[in-house]
This record gives sequence, C-alpha cells and structure tokens, in this order.
Amino acid sequence: MSAALPEGGSDGEALDALIAGLAVDVPDFPSPGVVFRDLTPVFADPVAFRRMVQGLASPALSDPRAAAVAGTRAEDPGYDLVAGVEARGFLLAAAVALEVGVGVVPIRKAGKLPRESVAADYDLEYGTGTLELHRDAIAPGQRILIVDDVLATGGTLGAAIALVEQLGGLVTAVSVVIELAALGGRERIAPHAVQALWTT
Repeated sequence: MSAALPEGGSDGEALDALIAGLAVDVPDFPSPGVVFRDLTPVFADPVAFRRMVQGLASPALSDPRAAAVAGTRAEDPGYDLVAGVEARGFLLAAAVALEVGVGVVPIRKAGKLPRESVAADYDLEYGTGTLELHRDAIAPGQRILIVDDVLATGGTLGAAIALVEQLGGLVTAVSVVIELAALGGRERIAPHAVQALWTT
C-alpha cells in the first residue's frame, strides 16, 4: 500500500505565487548585502516541485537553428540534453531531463570534473568564478536547454551558454525558477530566450 503524498501547493494556484509562498529569503548570505532565496522548501513540497519541473521543461525555444533540427521522437521537447549549473541546477536539470526523456549534463565549478574539459570565467554579484564542462559532453549541433535556480546578473548563465557554444551546441533556451529582474541578467544573456517561473 502506497503512502499518500503530503499536502502541498494547490494545482490551481499560480505557479509564481506558489513558489514565492514557499521560498524563504535569507539575508546576508552568502555575503553581506545579498538576499539568498532558498528554494529547498519548494523542492520538499511534492506538488510544487512537480509543477516547477514541468514549468522549467516547457520554455519557448529561441534559436531558429535548433527549431529547424527535427527530433527523432514523436513528442520532441525541442532539445536533446538538459545542462544543469552547479549546484541547485543539478537537481532541477535532472528532474527536467527525466520528465521529458532526454539526457542531462552537469556544468561544474572549476576543478570538479575528472576528464578533459573546457572552461569559462564569470562575474556575479558577490564574487567571481569559473565553470567547466567535459569536452565530450555535447556534440556539435545538439540542442541544449540550460537550467538553473536563479538568474541574477547573468554572469553564471552567460558562462554556461559560452561553454555550450564552445562545444558547438545550440542553446534553445534558458529556464530558471527565479529571475531577479533589477540585476539585468536577461539583457546580459540576450538574445537567448529566458523563461523564469517567478520574476521578482
């Protein structure tokens, strides 16, 4: 006998309101002046998590080259792989890939990948960093959906896009849970389409 799922967000509630109602703001993390939006309560809520994953999996596809590539499945989601950005992006990308039946690849912080990789540096609102991707993770012409939890200044996602394109991949869209609109990240990664489930 299977256990009943715990009560979660309503299926009828707007997705942005559902996420906003469950996320927790943490001031001065990871550094003074930064407000961190903690999504772990959304991950823990079964209804909210499923709706969030379904939302991330269905972006508007922006690259006409990618749209022109016919998928081999009857229900082609418009991308061949989901790339998740470390670390919360791993959880989201894996769930999205499972939802639509494609593979997932990790975009990791520097020094975490065991084999030959490509790298891209980036700036973000509280520091700098480097992202890496295995050189053989993406084949030229593969269509890639990039998934992360937050779009802030666009530095991290800009680096992720650069890695995919360096390997010849086509970025069909970027899907995020939260967009911090005042920080201008969408403009920084234009012309790539951005789908944000909650803009604040």
